[in-house]
Amino acid sequence: MTATVETILAEAKKRMKTSMETLKKELATVRTGRANPSILDTIQVEYYGAHMPLNQIAGVSVPEPSTLMIQPFDKSAIKAIETAILKSELGLNPANDGNVIRLPIPALTEERRKQLTKVVNHMGEEIKTAIRNVRRDANDEIKKLEKNKDAHLSEDAAKTALDDIQKLTDQFVKDVDETVKHKDAEILKV
Repeated sequence: MTATVETILAEAKKRMKTSMETLKKELATVRTGRANPSILDTIQVEYYGAHMPLNQIAGVSVPEPSTLMIQPFDKSAIKAIETAILKSELGLNPANDGNVIRLPIPALTEERRKQLTKVVNHMGEEIKTAIRNVRRDANDEIKKLEKNKDAHLSEDAAKTALDDIQKLTDQFVKDVDETVKHKDAEILKV
């Protein structure tokens, strides 16, 4: 089956949207000065010999703006959860009372804030590169379609399709920039 201009555009848009969703998930794991349960998404806890995501063996809530509270579904998992948090690169010190773990989120230092904005900007650049790669692939498909005599794609129609792909790319790159700018502001806010 030969691809059409519409299917090429739809596929490019779908892939760019996926890249944008990936960025949002990655940014959610970057620690800001406020407590956010998603910073624990990457933590794996050794539980009965298996590595499990923290959110599958405990509930996480935010009782105060600078504290996370972790409520294990099974109290015997408290030590394993505490160990996993200490081993993570989050630099947080859990405090447990036998029933729940309180995780105070310390304010970020100026230096750490600047490091995190660099990390966030790097994530944004990687996603923009991914979006541009999608554009390149879509442009290649359009050019193949134009060369294929059976496809009946005129030069003008191909140019219009390439322009549409560029507009789509520009919109997603702008969205990435806005998302990164918003996260930077969140990190730098004292």
